[in-house]
Amino acid sequence: MSRKHQSENKKPGRSQRPAERRATRQIISWLCPQGLGDLGEVMTAANHFRQAAQGDTVEFCAIVNARSGRCSEDCSFCAQSAHHHTQAETYGLMEADEIVARARAAAQAGAVRFGIVTSGRACPDGPELDNICRAIERLREEKIIAPCASLGLLNKERATRLATAGLVRYHHNLETGPSFFPQVCTTHGYQDRVDTVDNARLAGLEVCVGGIVGLGETPEQRLEFFEELAGLAPESVPLNFLNPIAGTRLEQVTPLGALEALAAIAVCRMMLPHAHIRTCGGREQVLGRLAPLMYLAGASATMIGDYLTTQGRQPSADLEDLKALGLKAATLDHIWKD
Repeated sequence: MSRKHQSENKKPGRSQRPAERRATRQIISWLCPQGLGDLGEVMTAANHFRQAAQGDTVEFCAIVNARSGRCSEDCSFCAQSAHHHTQAETYGLMEADEIVARARAAAQAGAVRFGIVTSGRACPDGPELDNICRAIERLREEKIIAPCASLGLLNKERATRLATAGLVRYHHNLETGPSFFPQVCTTHGYQDRVDTVDNARLAGLEVCVGGIVGLGETPEQRLEFFEELAGLAPESVPLNFLNPIAGTRLEQVTPLGALEALAAIAVCRMMLPHAHIRTCGGREQVLGRLAPLMYLAGASATMIGDYLTTQGRQPSADLEDLKALGLKAATLDHIWKD
């Protein structure tokens, strides 16, 4: 049964009791730090939550852009949308052999999860889904890395097919809160995204659900976004930070400052204390030299290597950050349960 949004027509602060209004104002102030002094309190609290949930272990994941470009959807940030004119590569679905080879390379670099990502509105069907499932089956047999997928909107039948093939986790972002979503995408609705998460859950899959911070949303809308995520209770929350790409509708948007990005990580951690808070695209550009502080702000996972259409750091640099902070990379032991 699909979840209908409690906050679809409600903004933070509306119809709240005095104590709730005070809490909302406090969180909004945390999301808008004026300096390190403001940020210190929320980071300290978030770090305690991270240690309680995941200890001093950080989980690395990696992805492959298994089909790129020509997407029919008009997401304002996306270089792969057919509505934009960008330099993003365009190609069809990779063969299973290539997907598996990319996964093996990711495992050697230290990743314990591997996401198969395809552009397009919805999860493929027919021969393309067969090809993806072959790759998943092989990765599940080898057990060198946990297979995940991000294939777009998902119905119950295709979710079951992926679960049967051995998929561990399905990734599908909300992107932002419901009140701001119409400014991000008009070719499908917010409820379509929630239904996809519900369908993955019903098939027995874990879910990875997050979005992008810094799309132009207000602090109140950012809080609304985190509240929506908390309502879905995902195992993993990927937080991306807008890195404006030339040719998209958001190419002129000014990226967040590093302190505001760290505050977003910290508040997200406190609102989803048990989930892996996973920093992903844009972290290098937005956090810059402060990037290692993301772990002290509550992040317990990160994506290594390249992203869908932009370059990431060398995995060795992320390992060096962990060593400097006295943290350690997660292994597969906590993932495989059978």
